Amino acid sequence: MSRKRTTLDIFTLMEQWAPKFLAYDWDPVGLQVGSYHKTVDNVLVTLDVTEEVVDEAVSKDVDLIIAHHPLLFNPIKQLNFDDPQGRMIKKLIKHEIAVYASHTNLDIAQGGVNDLLCDALKIKNRTPLIQTYEESLYKVAVFVPKTHVQAVMDALSLKGAGHIGNYSHCTFQTPGQGTFKPLEGSNPFIGQANNLTTVDEVKIETIVEQSKYEQAIEAMIHAHPYEEVAYDVYPLKNKGKSLGLGRIGQLEQPISLELLCQHAKKAFDVPALRVVGNLISDVSKVAIVGGSGEKYIVQAFEAGADVLVTGDITFHAAQMAQEMGLAIIDPGHHIEKIMIEATKAYLESALNDEAIEVIASQVNTEPFQFI
Repeated sequence: MSRKRTTLDIFTLMEQWAPKFLAYDWDPVGLQVGSYHKTVDNVLVTLDVTEEVVDEAVSKDVDLIIAHHPLLFNPIKQLNFDDPQGRMIKKLIKHEIAVYASHTNLDIAQGGVNDLLCDALKIKNRTPLIQTYEESLYKVAVFVPKTHVQAVMDALSLKGAGHIGNYSHCTFQTPGQGTFKPLEGSNPFIGQANNLTTVDEVKIETIVEQSKYEQAIEAMIHAHPYEEVAYDVYPLKNKGKSLGLGRIGQLEQPISLELLCQHAKKAFDVPALRVVGNLISDVSKVAIVGGSGEKYIVQAFEAGADVLVTGDITFHAAQMAQEMGLAIIDPGHHIEKIMIEATKAYLESALNDEAIEVIASQVNTEPFQFI
């Protein structure tokens, strides 16, 4: 029988997609309520943790809630069971339901919220709007007997080493001879104790991103036949992958601002939206910031965007954008609900475990009504 999955297993999978170090320092991502070691049978994915969502989790016998917006965003000074937050926390603890938040890290991550919003509007050639992180790169050099070169190379590639652009298994290999003398207490794959051994080996050199380094090294050691693996690691000055908040890219073809608004309403499943700008003018370059993005109006303008798609635009910010000549489409903050089905699909694929059910919340946490 396979080992039961725990909350920590699910957290680890989420952090492989959206590492916590990507989050802004003010953002309380990660475990919010519960334990790292509770076994998990059912996971509920939601945009927000509201009392109605908690009731849904209780009714569906859920062990873990994965949310985008943190439940505990500000420090708690008192736990009052008579107020909404206190009632929720009491109910979560009573029913042993853990809560985990993946917020700005999921906004920034590749394939995260902002990429999902871009996908919905078919925005191509996208780059981060506001760069927040540049991944460090390392050169790994490992010495392998000729018989195991393919196995070690495959193990490294499977964990993300040796990937450059659209190419995998990128290595440079140099043949040579390795020497070693197994001492008492050793258990050598080749050679005998106290005898100097010479082996035909290959030096495999490859590149690995910081976020994949530990997994790649672990896989390399596991695939290597030697009891003690000889390898070197060098930090590189090559520029790694740039990540950041928001995206900017191109529509498939220029369209009117009004038509883009209609596309946005359909793509984001909203009944109405607010718009700033000339509806008949064509737009081509689009910036997107999920959630509240008015503080990035200047960055979007300076990056050459024709229009910024974001939520929670205030009156004076809208005026400023209008004076700049930057169009704004505000479909609301709640369009980040796009992460629910995507997170469900990701976890189902990553878990590949029929014993765990991943459930998309059916609770609508949009506080606004349109009349």
